[in-house]
Amino acid sequence: MAIQLTVNGKAHSVDVDPTTPLLWVIREQVGLTGTKYGCGIAQCGACTIMMDGAAIRSCVLPVSAAVGKQIQTIEGLAKDGKMTQLQQAWIEHQVPQCGFCQSGMLMAATDLLAKKPKPTDADIDAAITNICRCGSFQEVRAAIHSVAKA
Repeated sequence: MAIQLTVNGKAHSVDVDPTTPLLWVIREQVGLTGTKYGCGIAQCGACTIMMDGAAIRSCVLPVSAAVGKQIQTIEGLAKDGKMTQLQQAWIEHQVPQCGFCQSGMLMAATDLLAKKPKPTDADIDAAITNICRCGSFQEVRAAIHSVAKA
């Protein structure tokens, strides 16, 4: 069954079962592999993307729920090859360690800053529920605060 999706502003027609998790469609049919598989039960956040401007966990969302929505992946954050302030802050604050969780973390942080441009530590802790096995949470917080002050 052909399903129409809009990912990072581009239309895609994919022939998949409508119950296929959106994560797998993004990675395997659309070919964008920045969004990662972590746990498969929407707990770790490695699969976090934006849908209609809100961060969601794509590993449990059926692709049929994304029809007619605007999907943004990590590959869609930079514009014309220019990183966002948040992506730059991620580098400046040396957030990535192994890097596996980082695309999901960046998407969750992007959502947070869109909703709360000046978040408190409590706001960050409540919004960034992604798991980082390397423990870069302090660096994440510092990067978010640096963008909020800019």
